[in-house]
Amino acid sequence: MRSVRPVGLLLSAAAVALWAYGMTTWQPLTEPLGPWSESLPGNNAYWARDLRFMAIMAVPLGLVLAGRGQVRWSGPAVVLGGCWIAADVAIDRADLIGVDATVWLAGAGCAVLGVVAAILLWWERAATPAWDPDTQSTGERGTPSAADRRVLTGAACVAGVLTLVAAGMESPTDREPELNQGALATGALLVVLAIGAALAAAPARTRPRVGLAAGLTVAGLLGVGLVRAVAPGERLLPEAALGAVLLTGVTLLAWDWPGGRPIWRHHALAALIALVGPLVFLVATAVSMMIMLPIGATLTELADNSPINSADSDLLVSLAGLIAGLGMAVLLARPSIEDRRQLR
Repeated sequence: MRSVRPVGLLLSAAAVALWAYGMTTWQPLTEPLGPWSESLPGNNAYWARDLRFMAIMAVPLGLVLAGRGQVRWSGPAVVLGGCWIAADVAIDRADLIGVDATVWLAGAGCAVLGVVAAILLWWERAATPAWDPDTQSTGERGTPSAADRRVLTGAACVAGVLTLVAAGMESPTDREPELNQGALATGALLVVLAIGAALAAAPARTRPRVGLAAGLTVAGLLGVGLVRAVAPGERLLPEAALGAVLLTGVTLLAWDWPGGRPIWRHHALAALIALVGPLVFLVATAVSMMIMLPIGATLTELADNSPINSADSDLLVSLAGLIAGLGMAVLLARPSIEDRRQLR
């Protein structure tokens, strides 16, 4: 599908712009004005950092989509994401604020993205022969191989779980209108990435699949809005429902349809996993991070921000979402019937 590449690059560029805006507009709102102990922030105080990190994660996800799941795109995309996180911490320490800083960061980020994409395109053209053996037996050029389909489906699962994290993001006061703006924008971007990657993983872009993708995109965007409309502390069930719809939709789009129809019993099992799996993975990951890996506190210190109150925890929920998404990918990134037989 020719549109996959420009769509993936466009979504990555949108993620860069969202990251820049979060750094210069939302992040300053989360930082206390003084070092006094009574002003130390509490749980979820650095929500802007988590939204920003999820925007950074969306950059490599867009590159994976643009590269149709190929390893020569996916590997460098992951490395770029890791380097971007390190750069984010350094930039956060500089406390950039204002429209000029937003434009400068967005421009610099898009320039880096453009250079990386140009290198990957050159590498792909230099390495791909006239007849590409990395296609399915159909011989249709541009059709993802079995391995590439698994990568694309896994990327869709990661984006789907991150959507839940973005939609449910909270803050100590739960009153900032900017938090709602950031959560809605980040969640919407991740919904489009999830559906786009799942559709790209399909063995064929038939009219029913395209129509299903359009419907799922609308449902996902409405779901993000509905989760944000629910009062903080009462979002567990709406989040679980959103995850079930998104991730089940990913399997319907990406998995094989033998004879032109889905194998409904497989998707019913996937729906059950999608309903409970993300929250189980998120809770398990969050608890493990709080006990064994206080990476949030380390990043807060590196960024020269005020530490979280000792009575609370500096949990990096974006990282927990990434790990949970990878866990769901292990379970659901099995687009072919042969992949699913391996679970038996």
